Amino acid sequence: MVAVASVTAHDLADTAQAKRARTGQSPRRINGVPVYEQEFWTSKQRQANPLHEVSYRGCFKPQLPGYFIDRLSKPGDIIYDPFSGRGTTAVEAALMGRNVIANDVNPLSAMLTQPRLEVPLIASIDVRLRAIKLSDKRKNDIDLSMFYHPDTERELLNLRAYLAGRRDSGTEDDADRWIRMVATNRLTGHSPGFFSAYTLPPNQAVSAESQVRINEKTGRNPEYRDVRALILRKSMQLQSDINAAARWRLQHAAAKALFLQGPAAQTADIAGDSVQLTVTSPPFLNVVQYAKDNWLRCWFNNLDAEEISAGITMATSVNEWSDVMQEVLCEIHRITRPKGWVAFEVGEVQRGSVNLDEAVVPLGIAAGFRCEAILINTQKFTKTSNIWGVGNNERGTNSNRIVMLQKPA
Repeated sequence: MVAVASVTAHDLADTAQAKRARTGQSPRRINGVPVYEQEFWTSKQRQANPLHEVSYRGCFKPQLPGYFIDRLSKPGDIIYDPFSGRGTTAVEAALMGRNVIANDVNPLSAMLTQPRLEVPLIASIDVRLRAIKLSDKRKNDIDLSMFYHPDTERELLNLRAYLAGRRDSGTEDDADRWIRMVATNRLTGHSPGFFSAYTLPPNQAVSAESQVRINEKTGRNPEYRDVRALILRKSMQLQSDINAAARWRLQHAAAKALFLQGPAAQTADIAGDSVQLTVTSPPFLNVVQYAKDNWLRCWFNNLDAEEISAGITMATSVNEWSDVMQEVLCEIHRITRPKGWVAFEVGEVQRGSVNLDEAVVPLGIAAGFRCEAILINTQKFTKTSNIWGVGNNERGTNSNRIVMLQKPA
């Protein structure tokens, strides 16, 4: 590994750079910034730790933050994500022995992230699940009959009430938070491992009307799912690669972790010059409708989906998006250490016709960073690769476009 203090853009793109050095070629440039394009990390999701396998629309694979955390930080450094989403950067950083700060305007983000740093023992989760009474009759405030068998719905209503009571009374602990995280993740999906009738995709909830049509088309009605059993099974799967050392690293990070909920341009709780590396992917141009996708998760957690949506940046033009990102990058510059780094992933939108990396470069420079490189990680399509309109059909590839910014010494 190259020493963090001496890392250059060439080191980040070591494979591409070595190849060009042998052939005497220089990297192409965009506005004077070198561009390196190749497959920098594996596309095989199964090589990531199973702890990452939490469904969430609009998230990058853990290999992306892992690539930069490994090269641009050392154990104990602070890694930050201002648009944390499902918490991929935070979880990967904690697994690698780093300290973490995660921010998102969506309260679901911390609910999905914090428990995977606390990682309560499976035995503790099992004991807690058995202690929760799920058989009481309860009346739902909305019609979910198109999603759930009546007995499954009753169990979910009781679990929802239990978790709300624990949170409201201030008695919620790591086992409760873990159970909430797993249950939230299992609300809808395409297999018997989810609580619902068959539906797609697993990382968002379709509307009730759409689910009725899916049931009619497939000829399926919701079948009973054992809520306790499914939560325990998913818990074991998530923790299947967590040994004693990994658990210690995660819990050590959890003890120091800072979870924020607010605009990425307003993070006064983060000390200046404290963050070694920021790895993030901001919301793209109205590609992902967060409230629409997460309405059922918000219901389960007693959250107002529309209120959350109002605080999420969903710009409709590059100029509008750039105005917001300028403020965000200025705030990231404030909290970044001298010689610290930012890996700002923006992908391609509108079927490759808009490359937001070209908009980010001048924004980063205006914020006070040096733009060291643009890395384009290219991979072949999978069946879900176009789920948020990212990709290039003509080339048959997915592209992660990462703008590499460094704060001067």
